[in-house]
Amino acid sequence: MSLRNLLDLTGKSALITGGSRGLGLQMAEALGELGAVIAITARKQHELDAAVAHLGAQGIKALAIAADLSKFDAIPGLIDKVIERFGHIDILINNAGATWGAKAEEHTAEAWNKVMDLNVNALWYLTQQVAQRCMIPSRAGKIINIASIAGLMGNPPGMDTIAYNTSKGAVVNFTRALAAEWGKHNINVNAICPGVFPTKIAKILVDTMSATIKGGTPLGRIGGEEDLKGAVALFATEAGRHITGQAIAVDGGFSII
Repeated sequence: MSLRNLLDLTGKSALITGGSRGLGLQMAEALGELGAVIAITARKQHELDAAVAHLGAQGIKALAIAADLSKFDAIPGLIDKVIERFGHIDILINNAGATWGAKAEEHTAEAWNKVMDLNVNALWYLTQQVAQRCMIPSRAGKIINIASIAGLMGNPPGMDTIAYNTSKGAVVNFTRALAAEWGKHNINVNAICPGVFPTKIAKILVDTMSATIKGGTPLGRIGGEEDLKGAVALFATEAGRHITGQAIAVDGGFSII
């Protein structure tokens, strides 16, 4: 099979959480360009509508579904709507996430649970439901979990995000454990660990520490609007069919210093 065919997603459908902006929208662009039809979900309908219009202008067919994944009872209905429209879910990208800044000794239980519920618990429940209903019966699927280099390392001074780091470390090992268990179903499970990108969740970091981060990054830059596309294309297509249980840092080399 040619490399072009290995990267072809024609006839495939992808569900991307947190897909209305930032990294989620960037990944939707990538998979749509390769031929997939896209379902995106987020909490805010107006942001979803703008994303659908943006993708449509690129010739990408997209379905927008407003849902708060931290409310677990919304998850089965979300899956129902994607299956009703596209018939199946071939690719799941778990991108939705939350963070909270607080010193470890001052972190509240409420804030801790908010981060864990979305970043870990909702991710698990959605993944389980999609696999049960689509991927395990068809013996095929690609699951891509968006972790973070925060799950691979500590923070620079002044970055107090213990819950976020813990949740992303959990996502990395969740990826390894699930890949080992679901390989028998021909399901690939991998993680992408972005470094600093100019997203809403990283706004404070970009605004206050951009020069410092660039100075401590081998490639001397932060992530851009195209920089996640190659990794997600590899993991979502047959080009990466012999890769599972891996967590790849897309960070300009920041995490290796």
